[in-house]
Amino acid sequence: MTVHGLFSSKSSASARASAIPRIAVVGRGFSGMMTAIALMKRVRTPFHLQLFDPNSSVSGGQALSSSRASTILNTRVRDLSVSTGDADDFNDWLCSNAEFRAAVPAAIPGFRQIFVPKTIFSDYVYQRFSEALSARKDITVQVCPEPVVAIRRTHGARYLLESANPSNPLFDVVILATGYGLPEADYVQEEPSPVRARRLVGRPHTVLLGSGIRVVDQLLQLRDAGYDGQVTILSRHGFLPQSHTPNSADPVFPADAMPSNLADILRFIRKACREAEADGRSWQSVMNGLRKHARSLWRALPAREKQQFNRHLRAIYDSHRNRLPEAIHARLQGELASGNTVLRRGTVGRRGLGGVFFRPAGSGMDETVHAERILDCRCRGPQLASPLIASLLNEGLALPDELSLGLAVDQRGSPWLDDGSVVEDLFAVGPLGLGSLPDIDLVPEIVTQAYAVAEHVAERVYPCSRAI
Repeated sequence: MTVHGLFSSKSSASARASAIPRIAVVGRGFSGMMTAIALMKRVRTPFHLQLFDPNSSVSGGQALSSSRASTILNTRVRDLSVSTGDADDFNDWLCSNAEFRAAVPAAIPGFRQIFVPKTIFSDYVYQRFSEALSARKDITVQVCPEPVVAIRRTHGARYLLESANPSNPLFDVVILATGYGLPEADYVQEEPSPVRARRLVGRPHTVLLGSGIRVVDQLLQLRDAGYDGQVTILSRHGFLPQSHTPNSADPVFPADAMPSNLADILRFIRKACREAEADGRSWQSVMNGLRKHARSLWRALPAREKQQFNRHLRAIYDSHRNRLPEAIHARLQGELASGNTVLRRGTVGRRGLGGVFFRPAGSGMDETVHAERILDCRCRGPQLASPLIASLLNEGLALPDELSLGLAVDQRGSPWLDDGSVVEDLFAVGPLGLGSLPDIDLVPEIVTQAYAVAEHVAERVYPCSRAI
């Protein structure tokens, strides 16, 4: 059944929608779908839910998107449950999936430690959403394909969402789940002139921009499709994703008091990694343990040290937290060792007719990297200048975080204001709050935040409501 077909089955109840609170979720990537699931599970009394997204299909958003159906998620099954009360929910869903169980027999009776294709995870999320909706005969859900271009507060505490539809209703609660705030295309492809490029290169040549997981996905997609030409990865910092351990790395972290400045924190973590490996554990275990302390450490840092981290350390931190399954990491290392794929560090400039201008690290001169095609695989942050986010800033409904990576939000995603208060009934779930909440772009953190938002909505809008 299609998304629209599923929702239209409840459209007969739309006449009641105006008499009950209205909740808008902007975005239908993973953050948006997860928030919808949490609302249906935690808000017991009737409400109308409206999902805004120009994309006609449910996807994982920019962070989880891929043009390869077989692309593997970089998070183990055990950390992908959409149920806060049941960490094995995704594992149990896989165990009940006869087709998947037949394809992966070696993992029976459980799949907790394995990595699965992104399409499998999307199917799981969508099924849990469908089940949550089917269990709620007292709510209505509507999908709107128009992009939201502005949000304004009007009629007291209610919100007006401006889109292509001139008859937009008012909403009591608005939840921004726009991910990184970009159109959900798999990859942005920019093609120089193929004819001229072929005259300038000795063999087929493709340039990939970036160094994260999306670069690895695109590289392996090219190879799996039979591309045997040269590939050059151009990256500002040059840190490719590190490897997961063969088995799950349980979190460990020293019990010693943490230092308070960035340089000492860095030395502390490096020492903890060395000691873990000396004790037969892994640095991955320490990085997993660090996630429990990341937000308190981040909040305690002065703005100057946050800026230093963002300039000099964020890329290497991301390469160690966003890790690759061991088999995929081995393929990446094989590519680099063969010389068919080359990693170059430096600054990418404008595109030319035959390639891209590039300034290698440590050089004061630009050069042209000639290529038949350039694939931009960079995962950009939220765009504060986009009409939607700009409207929030102009209306005084939000502030940029200290580094302008996104919006300044509290743990729940409520936007902070200058006076230390938060905006009521407006939330930013997921990567839009990455500058305030480290790791809020990861699935477990998004799940936790979505339920926190739903519970707050239940208590604020429906004080007598209890979770189902």
